[in-house]
Amino acid sequence: MLAQTQFFHYSGDLRLQSGATLGPITIAYETYGTLNADKSNAILICHAWSGDAHVAGYYSDDDKKVGWWDDAVGPGKAFDTGKYFVVCSNVLGGCAGSTGPSSINPQTGKPYALTFPIVTIADMVEAQRLLTDHLGIGQWLSVTGGSMGGMQALQWAVSYPDRLKTAIVLASTARLSPQTIALNEVPRQCIYADPNWNKGNYYDGPRPDSGLAVARMIGHITFLSDASMRDKFGRRLRNNTDYGYSFEAEFEVESYLNYRGFSFTKRFDANSFLYLSKAMDYFDLSNGLPSLADAFRKTSAKFLVMSYTSDWLYPSWQSKELVRALLQNDIDATYVEIDSDYGHDAFLLEVDRLAELARDFLKRVN
Repeated sequence: MLAQTQFFHYSGDLRLQSGATLGPITIAYETYGTLNADKSNAILICHAWSGDAHVAGYYSDDDKKVGWWDDAVGPGKAFDTGKYFVVCSNVLGGCAGSTGPSSINPQTGKPYALTFPIVTIADMVEAQRLLTDHLGIGQWLSVTGGSMGGMQALQWAVSYPDRLKTAIVLASTARLSPQTIALNEVPRQCIYADPNWNKGNYYDGPRPDSGLAVARMIGHITFLSDASMRDKFGRRLRNNTDYGYSFEAEFEVESYLNYRGFSFTKRFDANSFLYLSKAMDYFDLSNGLPSLADAFRKTSAKFLVMSYTSDWLYPSWQSKELVRALLQNDIDATYVEIDSDYGHDAFLLEVDRLAELARDFLKRVN
């Protein structure tokens, strides 16, 4: 399946949750499948922290890098592009075609860097709402995503309750816990400590690749589980020899983390990493309300909520808290906890179970 990135340009000003304004903006997005005549088969997939609009397929016959959720999106898959019109957009604040801190500020002709305003999950959804209007879609059949993508799906249900029929929320939460905020702060400190970061003004010089690589290594550890790391790496040495008694990367797990960290710097912007992590920190649908249940008082969508037993970044108790809040509003909510050793990454990897559940759920609400 071949994919093509498209760009939506909005010439107005977007009023952000902080009170700041941002404009004009560009949103990069990709579409798969065909929108039916009454535009009732559209599904919005929201990506996680380090994702982008390229959710499935290849850009050319020679392309070797497939979309980040290709196992789930395509003909006959969980989100069947033979049946549904699937849209995925790069979030506001990102670095894969949508307006973010690495974008050129039209007022200065230079990258925004830290003059870019703080954005929130609600701001990302507002930008997606503008894209939705541009595509002429009145109501999404479903809005779905895992991790930060799940937060966007929940925000859609709160901000625009009449514009989605269902939400499928995977490995996510309605509000970040203190532990997760802490796990976001440490990687940020790694970027700040890199001398090349230069308070965000690095676009004309060397980039803070070392800080960003370590930040990614820390983040990647949180995506795995003890069981998955034992199975994938154990205590294996890279060269199957005895210990070298040095500070070189000898263990397979060390080598893997180094590779993941530095390969990440080739495709991601350090400032976007900072902004998106802050957006998640601020995410709390219960903020200013008596309870989380109050956030869903106007919500009419049906929900499928999935968690994974070994996910310690967004553990199952957070999904159960969300489902309780939905049920307190008599909202149709289905909850499934999947037994998996993959940790937080399970929502990307346990695709067979997702396909089974998503097909049944969407069939029931169609």
